[in-house]
Amino acid sequence: MVNIRDLDPSASPLDYYGSELRRLREAAGLKQAQLGDIIFCTASLIGQIETARKVPTRDFSERADAALGTGGTFSRLVGLVLRSQLPHWFQAFAEMEARASYISTYQAQVVYGLLQTEEYARALLNVDHPDRVDEMVAARMERQRILTRENPPVLCVVLDEGLLCREVGGPAVMRDQLAHLLHLLGRPWVQIQVLPFSVGQHTGMMGAFTLLRFEDDPDLFYVESYDSGHMTANPQVIRERSLGYARLQAAALSQEDSAALIARVMEERYGQQPHPDGRSVA
Repeated sequence: MVNIRDLDPSASPLDYYGSELRRLREAAGLKQAQLGDIIFCTASLIGQIETARKVPTRDFSERADAALGTGGTFSRLVGLVLRSQLPHWFQAFAEMEARASYISTYQAQVVYGLLQTEEYARALLNVDHPDRVDEMVAARMERQRILTRENPPVLCVVLDEGLLCREVGGPAVMRDQLAHLLHLLGRPWVQIQVLPFSVGQHTGMMGAFTLLRFEDDPDLFYVESYDSGHMTANPQVIRERSLGYARLQAAALSQEDSAALIARVMEERYGQQPHPDGRSVA
């Protein structure tokens, strides 16, 4: 077992979070079990977080703040902790994504991370990271918080029709994911279009990519491979990919027709799915 006194708070955001939890808990005169009783968790979980062996959730952090009267210390720290759980090569992009005023993306294989449901994300991440899936799912859900802030970015997404048909996590997971896309279409700053099979060859056939625009900084182009990501502000690349994205938007279905296609796929491919208690979901 890790000795909490051997932890270096400067080693990582997770180590710092653990050391602060222990320090503030002890300052409050509470044992791990006592704090656990207050915030409705086990002493073991408290110990695992204090020794940096477990990643805290936002809910845990908010309850710890309330119990220890920290003024929001852990609620502020948890964002850094969860971001540190993203693949190291992806973290720089996630930071820029969170600062962007406009996000434009084309996705050919999977739903864009900002639009994924928790269960869809879990099914994807479990393929390659079964030992870290909880932490990585929590990090992905934290990343989506930019969509609920006071001034969210304008988000334009073009999804290839094929990813609507690729079953990730089973029919119930896919049905919920497509329903989530339909829900997001109701937000005024979100635009989702589907690029139908009937388009044939198109400018996005080399793969997914994302363009970020900022109020005061140069635009960025981002593309990733299996285990690396590449960002560039090269003006020529931005020019070419911006034109390519405009062509994808022009070739894609309108928002209204995209919504109709998503709804049709949701019903025809994934049908009514029963709840665990046996009730059907319409």
